[in-house]
Amino acid sequence: MNIRNTLRIGASTTAFAIAALTLPGTAFAQDTQDETTAEDDMDDVEGTILVTGYRQALESAIGQKRTNTAIVEAFSAEDIGKLPDVSIAETLGRLPGLAVQRVDGRAQSLSIRGLGPDYSTSLLNGRQLVSSGDNRAVEYDQYPSELINSGVVYKTPFAGLIGQGLAGTVDLRTIRPLDQNDRVIAVSARGEFNEDGSLNPDIDGYGYRATATYVDQFANDTLGIALGVAYQSSPSQVQRFNSWGYPGLGQGDVDNGVAPEGSQGALVLGGMKPYARSVDLDRLGLFGTVQWEPAPEWNTTIDVFYADYRERIAQRGIEFPLNPGWGATTVITDVSNNDGIADSVTYSQVQPVVRNDFDRKDTETFAIGWNTEYDAEAVSLMLDVSYSRSDRRLQQIESYAGLSFRPDTSAPSDTVTYNRSSSGFPFQFTNTIDYSNTNLIQLTDPRGWGANGIVQAGFINDTNTEDELWTIRGEAAFPVESSSVIDAIVLGAAYDDRSKARDIVQNFLSLSGGPSVYADQGAVTSLPIPQSALLEPTAALDFLGFGPQVIYDPFVLLNDGTYVLTDVQSSSLPFPGDWVVNEKVYTGYVRMDLDTEVASIPMTGNVGVQFVHTDQSSSGFNSPGGIGATLIPVTDGDEYLHVLPSATLSFEVAPDTLVRLGAARTLARPRMDQLNASSNASIANQPQQPLGSIFSGGGGNPQLRPYVADSVDLSMEHYFAGSQGYVAVATYYKWLDDFVNPNASVLRDFSYLVPSLSGAQLQAFNQSGQETRGFVSGPDNGAQGHIFGVEASLALPFGIFSDALEGFGFQTSVSYTESELTVTPPGGGSFNVDVPGLSEWVVNSTAFFEQSGFEARVSHRYRTEFLAEFIGISASRTFRETEPESIFDAQIGYRFDGGTLDGLSITVQALNITDEPFVSFQNGDPEQIIDYEQYGRTYLVGASYRF
Repeated sequence: MNIRNTLRIGASTTAFAIAALTLPGTAFAQDTQDETTAEDDMDDVEGTILVTGYRQALESAIGQKRTNTAIVEAFSAEDIGKLPDVSIAETLGRLPGLAVQRVDGRAQSLSIRGLGPDYSTSLLNGRQLVSSGDNRAVEYDQYPSELINSGVVYKTPFAGLIGQGLAGTVDLRTIRPLDQNDRVIAVSARGEFNEDGSLNPDIDGYGYRATATYVDQFANDTLGIALGVAYQSSPSQVQRFNSWGYPGLGQGDVDNGVAPEGSQGALVLGGMKPYARSVDLDRLGLFGTVQWEPAPEWNTTIDVFYADYRERIAQRGIEFPLNPGWGATTVITDVSNNDGIADSVTYSQVQPVVRNDFDRKDTETFAIGWNTEYDAEAVSLMLDVSYSRSDRRLQQIESYAGLSFRPDTSAPSDTVTYNRSSSGFPFQFTNTIDYSNTNLIQLTDPRGWGANGIVQAGFINDTNTEDELWTIRGEAAFPVESSSVIDAIVLGAAYDDRSKARDIVQNFLSLSGGPSVYADQGAVTSLPIPQSALLEPTAALDFLGFGPQVIYDPFVLLNDGTYVLTDVQSSSLPFPGDWVVNEKVYTGYVRMDLDTEVASIPMTGNVGVQFVHTDQSSSGFNSPGGIGATLIPVTDGDEYLHVLPSATLSFEVAPDTLVRLGAARTLARPRMDQLNASSNASIANQPQQPLGSIFSGGGGNPQLRPYVADSVDLSMEHYFAGSQGYVAVATYYKWLDDFVNPNASVLRDFSYLVPSLSGAQLQAFNQSGQETRGFVSGPDNGAQGHIFGVEASLALPFGIFSDALEGFGFQTSVSYTESELTVTPPGGGSFNVDVPGLSEWVVNSTAFFEQSGFEARVSHRYRTEFLAEFIGISASRTFRETEPESIFDAQIGYRFDGGTLDGLSITVQALNITDEPFVSFQNGDPEQIIDYEQYGRTYLVGASYRF
């Protein structure tokens, strides 16, 4: 159905940074003669490309931080087509106050100052980006790092920053050709591999990346073009243990004969779904820029960006239902140690599900923007028009095989024993069944999961997401020469028109050859796996102690007619999954740019206000409940106005020493999937309390308002060594309001269901006093709280201490964040919840050496536990607590200067050197591990050449 058509770490580092801040200015006097030139150059640093490696990239980023009127962090490319890291997300994750969550071993989900991706926004060349997922958060994997020249993360906003986030705003920037002095042609190539090879035979274990960039100027340097192409084929490997949970054994289990005497009180593994997962990311990225400057006062630019992103995910494993109390046929025959989680447990009569699952994700993203600026004496004018679109199709197929149709005690079964491990994966297993034996393992419905008696030998989700955004913005800046305080007055307006749609088709996969797909109507319940689909058996789960298992391609079964598709009408979703969200946002703003002195202290900055009017609506479906129910189209929405004042003041209290003060009100719009109008309904046969209604349900909330924060920021920064180094300490406080509680209860009108009530339901309806309202479980604004944080950062070139240390340096940052978020339900009382993405401590450090062409650096990022987002059933999202993680990367290289190899650089990189796992747990107990994922070490070897 297409709905568009239907409607404590880092204390020593902190001390070091603070100590450096207090050093007297004379300690850096040897560089004062260079400061005037450096400061002059920084006036245009955002457009300058520095080509001497990581040190110059760092210096350029420091320059952007220093000269920006807002409190920002920045990064810059080492050379054209060469960011310091292999991905944009990893580069961003090394900035002070930022952290990333790994997905399939790659840095992907970004947190800014303790707030996850739901609370920040991303821009490309100052323009808002669409997203390919259900939400607004950008998946940075879609944007090749080789095509990004620099970036700025705004921690405090200003009135001209359109699309600003509550936590921060990330602005990625491509190259400007007229900022180059000469023609540049740069090419690079890198090969990569993982130490684990390929865990699945249909995904290659080797990958590569290639990029080319061309920049040139014409017509006496008044016309410039920049073109770039980047291709990536990048595999990743995931060894994943996933637990169902840890139920406790009780006397009832002993009395029922499913657990031995003496096991009472023990926590046991209730079930598990381990996988060997291989991911292949293929991405083609293109960008082009045409820049024309026919006169010094007039500049016009056209930017085009395109990305074709394809991801293939093969995951093989075995799903083991183990706990007798959770519908399993198992019997626990032995338990060692009943204090906490048992050290060793043996399960007999185990009938698992052999899984061969495969995902295909195809995404296309396109963005185009035109910007023109005219700078006259009396006024500076700017006009920007842009369009962007993203289309994604996600196919997720699950294929089941096993020992029998439905649990059958007369069929073959396994005996499985686990022993807890002191390191690495939490359990090791032994078992008795050979899961590579195709005479034993057949296509079937091993657990009887099919609804209403359907033989469910698999399942498929087919989800399409479309996101489209039109933006127009105009601005006029009026210099104020008569004032000694106000440098300029800026007036601006913007209009955004965004539409995001999602539709999902779900089908049971039943077996062909019978008169029906229902077991009681002659359906085929088991079939041998066709030879044409079989692949070489692989010991996919050997990391847990299991032997080889049957491996096959489920898409072969889908295409050759082995499977029959039966529509389930979104039965695995809590409410219909098809929806459209439309937003029209009108923004007007006024800003005063300041440049004056206060008590003989130079002060710059700005004070302004945004007026943001939003008209939001959503179309979806109401489901009266039950599989096969008729869906009822529905549309709902709201409109509202927000006033967002902001001010940032920067005081140069001493040479090269700045104190910045910021205050602002910011907002973050709710998730798109929470704004959707779709819902389901339940009808009781008796009035239910507390309302006395027979109606209830669950769904989205098209009337959600944005998250709002009032924030205060203070930053102290000292720059030294000709701005090659700096030290900074910052603190901030955010008052949070209108936070969305995803599990709230909201009153809704169910009068549309009255005509379809049955006789018993109609009688109950009359007993309720014909109450048509009912509570719907879903998101609603209703949480308040605060976030407080302190950040310290340092960039230290060791050459300031001795010429013998020239080329050595160290960069580090330490962030501490705490929060309190309180939800007050309609029925009274309150409770605290965790903020997703918030780690109390985050530490990022890089030690580097660069001299005479040699380059070497080691980077480390650390974050304490946080609430992470995971993909659940039918691509829904869920949250779990994670353990702290500490990740090391390293890189060495050599750059040839002069001779026949002039312009050539070679690089060797090692990622995740210590093979740090990603671990989640439940109930606040790190012993109760839910996810344990290991990604292995990844190595890259490459070369780049600049003409």
